[in-house]
Amino acid sequence: MRQEDYPKVRKTLVIVLILNLFVAILKGVFGFLANSLSMMADSMHSFFDSTSNIIGLFGIWIASKPADSDHPYGHRKFETFATIGIALLLIITSLSILGDIWDRIIDPVIPDISHFTILVMVASMLINIMVSRYEHALGVRLGSSILRADAMHTRSDIFASLSVLLGFAAVSMGYPLFDPLIALFIAILIARTAYHIISDSCNVLCDQKVLPEHAVLKVVNSIQGIKGCHKIRTRGSENQIYVDLHMLVAKDMSVDEAHRLTELVEERLRKEINGIADVVVHIEPSED
Repeated sequence: MRQEDYPKVRKTLVIVLILNLFVAILKGVFGFLANSLSMMADSMHSFFDSTSNIIGLFGIWIASKPADSDHPYGHRKFETFATIGIALLLIITSLSILGDIWDRIIDPVIPDISHFTILVMVASMLINIMVSRYEHALGVRLGSSILRADAMHTRSDIFASLSVLLGFAAVSMGYPLFDPLIALFIAILIARTAYHIISDSCNVLCDQKVLPEHAVLKVVNSIQGIKGCHKIRTRGSENQIYVDLHMLVAKDMSVDEAHRLTELVEERLRKEINGIADVVVHIEPSED
């Protein structure tokens, strides 16, 4: 993600934070009044959505700092750490809901569902749909893992709200047991979202390969004067890719010419493969 894009991410997270707090309070109040465990579980999910926004804002604040002598590659991985923080909050939410389900099984309470309660759930679901679509689109465009993770978080809220509505229908038909069962489904959904976020974040932190070797080879080997290319390594994220490779050139090639080819390789890779931030080339003499 470019340095100038961080303010856009911050602005988006602040807007989403306000919306999440509004939705969480709305669902929490009416879920409590209706004695609906699934609705209160959904409210807790929305509340942790807003907490994750705060973590995201903190992560973006550090990640947006420019490179310095102690961090020559910049602070961008703090965004990834913040993304993992969001996932950990999701796991805590899931465990908390499981505890509430156990309490409800021991001491069952039949939810009191009203038309206004249903209206609140539908309204919150529509808000989450708009927020999720906007966050995901902006996250992809700017290359922000925070926004994409938060969009996944919000998207799970949509399915949770839909599940609550289905639970309301079951309760109205005389099946109150469906309320804690729907809450269980929400807990599993939240945990699954957390798993995917942590998995993607660990790939970045562990420097998993970002590009297939053939994509780099195709570009490098198309440049006249280069005899071959090997030991290709890539790391980073899809919009912040670091590439290093070994390039074979003629034994009698001058230093100036080899340097020119190195610059050309970097220029062509940046032009033909989106997201490349840096290229390091090691020159080797060809045996041919």
